[in-house]
Amino acid sequence: MHAVQSAYEGDEERPLGGFLTLMGVYAGAVGGAGLLARARGRSLPDRFTAGDLALLTLATHKASRIISKDAVTAPFRAPFTRFAGSAGEGENMEEVRGQGIRHSIGELLTCPFCTSVWVATGFVAGGVIAPKLTRSAAAMLTAVLGSDVLHLLYDSAKHLPERAQPDD
Repeated sequence: MHAVQSAYEGDEERPLGGFLTLMGVYAGAVGGAGLLARARGRSLPDRFTAGDLALLTLATHKASRIISKDAVTAPFRAPFTRFAGSAGEGENMEEVRGQGIRHSIGELLTCPFCTSVWVATGFVAGGVIAPKLTRSAAAMLTAVLGSDVLHLLYDSAKHLPERAQPDD
């Protein structure tokens, strides 16, 4: 494994072993959720409606941003990251720190694209195991995302008169 990792890394350290560990945790969580669903007599739906997919998509987006960027959730990322500045609108920029699994977890927790895979999996598993609770959580997160968009539009509209002024 060391030779493969050295050949892969080049000039930048990449914690492949940590990533393998995280993939193992992910696979174990998916397997555990499957076993729990089976024990409760539940099965995956035959299909998802367009409404289901829209709800899951919007909720996954918002939950992933909360986990990976939100200033309020920084304490959960702090053991794996270093504050690098504000990203605006209540979000942080953070640098991953540490080595091995610590670095791998930091990359997972600061990447909304990476986090979204775990979040979407959780929503799908939750939809099988506890559908009412999961749908309620997804609806709440979708409403928060809609509210965020309205806040940004409102803030942008407040500055329209300033932007319309010609530069002297």
